[in-house]
Amino acid sequence: MHYRKFDVEEYGRIMAGFIGTGPENAVFRDALDFAVAAHRDQWRRSGDPYIMHPCSVARILAEELDILDAEILAAALLHDTIEDVESVTSEVIREKFGPRVEGIVEGCTKVTHHVGDRQTFKKLVHRKIFSGAAARPEVMLVKLADRLHNLRTLASMPRHKRQKIADETLDIYAPLATILGLFAIKRELYNLALAYKFPRQGNKLQLHIERLRQDPKIHKIVGRVQEALDREGVTGAASVRTKGLWGYYDIKHRILIKEIESPQEILITAADRGECYRALGVLNSLFPPIPRTIRDFIANPKPTGYQGLHARANIEGRKYLFKIRTREMERKAQRGSVRDWMAGEKSGGRFVREIQEMFDILGSDDSVSYRDMIAAGGRKEIYTYTPQGDLICLPVKSLVLDFAFRVHTAIGQSCVAAMIGKRRVEPDHVLRDGDVVKIIRQDTPVRFERDIQRLCQTPKARSELAKGFRLRRQEVSRQIGASVFRQEMRRYGVPFEIIEKKGMLDILTYFHLDSLDDLFLQIGEGRVRLRELIYEVRHGLYEGRETLQLPTGIFNRVELETIDPVVVKSSACCRPTPLDKGLIGLLSERGLSLHKKDCSRLRKIKFQREDAVEVRWKLRQTRVVKEQKLIVMAASRHRIFLLLSVAPEEMKISDIINLSRRPGSASAWEITFSVANLYELKKVLKHCDRSGLAYEFALEQ
Repeated sequence: MHYRKFDVEEYGRIMAGFIGTGPENAVFRDALDFAVAAHRDQWRRSGDPYIMHPCSVARILAEELDILDAEILAAALLHDTIEDVESVTSEVIREKFGPRVEGIVEGCTKVTHHVGDRQTFKKLVHRKIFSGAAARPEVMLVKLADRLHNLRTLASMPRHKRQKIADETLDIYAPLATILGLFAIKRELYNLALAYKFPRQGNKLQLHIERLRQDPKIHKIVGRVQEALDREGVTGAASVRTKGLWGYYDIKHRILIKEIESPQEILITAADRGECYRALGVLNSLFPPIPRTIRDFIANPKPTGYQGLHARANIEGRKYLFKIRTREMERKAQRGSVRDWMAGEKSGGRFVREIQEMFDILGSDDSVSYRDMIAAGGRKEIYTYTPQGDLICLPVKSLVLDFAFRVHTAIGQSCVAAMIGKRRVEPDHVLRDGDVVKIIRQDTPVRFERDIQRLCQTPKARSELAKGFRLRRQEVSRQIGASVFRQEMRRYGVPFEIIEKKGMLDILTYFHLDSLDDLFLQIGEGRVRLRELIYEVRHGLYEGRETLQLPTGIFNRVELETIDPVVVKSSACCRPTPLDKGLIGLLSERGLSLHKKDCSRLRKIKFQREDAVEVRWKLRQTRVVKEQKLIVMAASRHRIFLLLSVAPEEMKISDIINLSRRPGSASAWEITFSVANLYELKKVLKHCDRSGLAYEFALEQ
């Protein structure tokens, strides 16, 4: 391998051109000296000295993102030192460069010690970075610059490594650049990653893109626009931008598509804000816009700070997007408003808080997919408004619930409906551009259905719903855990009251728990081994006294008062219902997984007696909230109405549908009805059993 040299002095002069040489930038110069010494004997696979990489990351931040903060640039120089240099620790960085630099470097440092599978390790790595970015958004800026430089120098890596880095870029880093409004970096991340992910298809598309660039039609259109601007005395310059591979990437299906609706954009750079609006008037007279496509992002900037005027026109059968903006607006469009956030400008305050909130969710909540959330955050926006006229920018296809959670967490948690104009709509109603939304609330938190989480488009709504579902599960898991622990103690002949002894604190400490509530929760979720717990209780709190021997094969029993699908899941293999006898529930963090005792799949699952419980329901106390459906397989009209006329009075029938295409003497019928609780449902099904008619019933939870 041919090793190359790196001119550190020349690099220092280049960076001084960006940030100056004043005493306030001494931390950058010190970090450069430290990084050069730390990485002295390290080389990249390409043959470059390793120090070129962190130096390039810092230069990308300064040159391409206008980040001139010496501490952020110092952290960029040091971002690999803790991970790659044994003698460098967080404490060393903190002592030499201060807590802010240390915080950014620590946020960029990968998890190094982990026992488990590779997939779990990967998630831990990403969640640690997200957690660091939640505390300091600068962490993600350094990571994006780091990823961009890695992609620019990826050719020297083996093919499988290139594929892995390309996949990760497409799933995480490029969409995050979109969310942060760093559009120049976003486009390059997508272009480079797609070229490595789809080499053959990418090459074909590049030829197609090059043909479009040379197309005389587009240059003729640009010429006509420029002539019109000059004729009307508008100070502005027209140019064309042909979309690269990034424009052909279908994020949802993760594929490259051959053709897109608007492969080219015409950019008009005007002298000032007033000239932008004049240019729009000239453009509209030259190429009449497609109705309802003019967007004024100057008066209503995007949350990222992006400004400009957009208009779409159909010219000779092809759609074109025109973007009109000033030079400063163009800079923000390419580089984002990061420079302004770092300067503490108020306009970016809310957006930065929302970004931090999103990273906090991504870094801490295992119940949501960070890939889905990042993809949701980067979609095209719609503009909605509160009754007071405040702008709420949301991804396309957002629900009323997305709007409610964006306004405030408490409003989302208590949202039961909304008013759009004079129309009342449900929380899962899909909003449209321009809707004015008034949220209708109830006094207590709403117990939302599980399916609505999948429909929500914003990370905030998805995360808050996941948190609510988790709390509902934990509430029941604690009850199950307390009941199971009590039964297990009774089986051994150990009085339950002894858990109130002081020695119980030592047992909680042994299991790394803070309280009995935590213990009950972990038992109910199957995370504390009952056998080990009872051993500690017998030898720690009941030592020297005789206990009973535990009979084998006997399950503890729990009685529930809920059929909430967030808590109780009926397995697809044997389709049990709460009215069946002999049900077994497997304990887990995701709730109880129900099986019938004779289920063939249950026999194949390896679990200990303590990992499962026999499940029964308190029928009168268990509410049935949803309407139920009963399918009667073959009955005449007379027979079906006779069946329902003598049905239990608790059965409230709302609909009867004949399912047969050709009504005859024996048709199939769907009966929709409601009951108050499981006891009443049991009465209804017993009535159907006595009728002798064949029917199908699956409980709607």
